[in-house]
Parts: sequence; C-alpha cells; structure tokens
Amino acid sequence: MSQLSQRLLDFNAGLLPELSLLKYEAMAESPFRFYRGTCHLFYQDLQKAELPLSPLTWICGDLHIENYGSFKGDNKLVYFDINDFDEAVLAPASYELLRMLTSIFIAFDSLSFEKERAFKMTRLFLKSYAATLARGKAFCIEPRTAKGIVYNFLTQADQNREKDILKKLTVSKKKKIFLSLEDERHTKVDKKLKAELSSHINQWISTSNDSPYNYEVKGCVFRVAGTGSLGLKRYLFLLKSTNTKSKYLLVDMKQARPSSVAPYDKVQQLAWETEAERIATIQKRMQYAPAALLSHSVFRDESYVIQELQPVKDTIKFKQLENYRDMYQVIDDMAGILASGQLRSGGIQGSSIIDELSAFGQSPDWQEALVDYARHYAKKVKADYRQFVRDYKKGIFK
Repeated sequence: MSQLSQRLLDFNAGLLPELSLLKYEAMAESPFRFYRGTCHLFYQDLQKAELPLSPLTWICGDLHIENYGSFKGDNKLVYFDINDFDEAVLAPASYELLRMLTSIFIAFDSLSFEKERAFKMTRLFLKSYAATLARGKAFCIEPRTAKGIVYNFLTQADQNREKDILKKLTVSKKKKIFLSLEDERHTKVDKKLKAELSSHINQWISTSNDSPYNYEVKGCVFRVAGTGSLGLKRYLFLLKSTNTKSKYLLVDMKQARPSSVAPYDKVQQLAWETEAERIATIQKRMQYAPAALLSHSVFRDESYVIQELQPVKDTIKFKQLENYRDMYQVIDDMAGILASGQLRSGGIQGSSIIDELSAFGQSPDWQEALVDYARHYAKKVKADYRQFVRDYKKGIFK
C-alpha cells in the first residue's frame, strides 16, 4: 500500500464504512473531486512550505471554486457567497488563498484551458481580493447587484420555490406528505433512532432562537450528500406548520467533525464547546446574511449543524464555466466575496483588524509566491490522484 493511501485510510477511519466507500468512489472521478475530498492532505503538505507573512483571519478552511453558491439568508433574500464552513478556523489569510488558487489550476487543467489562462485567472483572483481588502469595505452579491453568469445563476435560483423541492424530495399518500425513500440519497432510519431524532428536533424548535416558529417534525430520513462530508451522519427532517395549513419546511442536520486545518494551524484556537458551534459561529461571522435557520445542537453526545434545506441553495460547478469570459467575471466575484468575509469578521477574537487587512491588500509583495506554490501543488495533486486511482483499482479502499 502506498503512503498516500495509508494517509487517506487513517483520516477517514472514523466515517461510516458504507459511505466511506462512496467517498472514495467520488474521489476517483477526477483530480478535482479528489482535491475536494482531501483537504487534510493539503494542510499536511502546506507545513513544509515557506510562505509570506499574512494577517490572521477567519477562514472557511476548504475554499475552492465549488464552495461558492446561492442560498437564502435568514432575511429571506438570496445571496451568492461562500457556503461551506466545516473546516473553518482562525488562520493566516494565505491558507485560504492557496487552497483557492490551487483549485483554479486544477479546474482549468480539467477544462483543457491553456496554462497561461490559469495563470491569468489566479492573478486576477489575487488582484481583486487585494483591491477589496485595500478599500476596507465589505460587500455582498445578490440578484440586483450580480453580473454575468452569477446574475443568471441567482435569478434562476430566486425563481425556485419551496414547493419545488418538496415535490422533488417527498411523496404524497392519502393526502399526507412523506419524505421519499425512492431518492437514492435517502435511506430509512430505524424506529427508535427516528423517535429520538424527532424528539430532539422538536425540542430544538421549542427552545432555539434560530429555529422556525410553530413547526413540528413529520418525517426523518438519513441523507447522503457532498464529497468531503461523505461518511458523516446526516439527517433530513420534514417539518409541518402547526398553524398554517399545508406549510412545510425541510431541515438538514449534519454531524460536525474537527477541522482538517486545526492540527496543522499554529494559531491558538478558541475553546469551542462543540465542533458544530465552531462551524456555525464562523459562518455567521463571514457571511453577509447567515443561511436560513443556521444553528447547532448536540445529539447522543455528537454535535450537529442544523440549517434549512433550500430550493435555492446550489453551487456553481466549474464545468458550467467553459466560457472564458464567464469564468473571468465569476473569479472576480469570488475574490471580492472572500475579502469581504474577512473584512466582515475582522477584529473578532484574534482576527486582524480592518487596518491590517487593508495594508495587506495594498502590498503586492506576497502575491507571486502564492501563485507559484499553488501551481506546483496542483501538479502534486494530479500525481497523488493518479496514485490514488491505481490503489483504488487494486481494491485497497474496499
């Protein structure tokens, strides 16, 4: 067995066995899916690098092209923002930038774009990111302010309605609605666990300030979703309003694990009560408007992140960006969003204040070193992916 495969098996040892197989299968699809599923390898390897100094910021920890997307905020409006914070920690800003730049090189290679275009796009990202930091003013992107493909993406998302996702994920029998088990991502939960989960969510509804008002649980299934999070415990709940006829909500509850960044981050971290508290708190700090119903709880001594499963929530897949001009506008937006999240959360419990972030944005000295590292690391990811596929075909991961 290769050293790489041993590292992967060691890291994923705590996952549900059946779902870890699905994770490995997904990672074997392409270098990009492999990169998405191996955040821990990225930060292990990063410790060997000599990086330019950068200010401390709150980071999502696993930033790449497909971790941006649309969602409905707690103010009921639709936004385009970073949407995955499972690995979030306090760390040097360069960590987030390098993770994103590497994803650009890998994505462009997968789309068979010329190497020079990948260089230009990574430099564009850093230029737009630095310019937003230098201005010291955060912004958000919603349908009225979006441009290009992001505008089309948000406009389409805004037209989706709750009834659309309900129709997709539920079945109707005898004038009652049930979560569908025909969906390949849904599996049945045994009666005892289902009763405990339903009781837990009903208690969350009655006690949490982040929960919906006057709802009760009507159904629960085990849910499979994501790439890096495959193998975690995840449940989907159907909630029905107790005072409005035929009004339903879908709520997602996902198990939280320790951040893949934390073991390799030399920065002193806060003593979070749970991993789910860490994820939800940092997400609320960085997003302009937190995702609807974003909360956290503890069930059977394990912490979970709770939020609404939305008809508008979606990610921009890099394969949708085959037009170079579309890619240019999206990358520009993504860079500004990252800088805005860091500015928005600046000066909070150890993160750099806005003046320090602005000064970093005004300095060009660090940018080329990050591009160079990301370019070389993207090559390593491709080599690791080839080794992983060889081991996968030998059945090592089964």
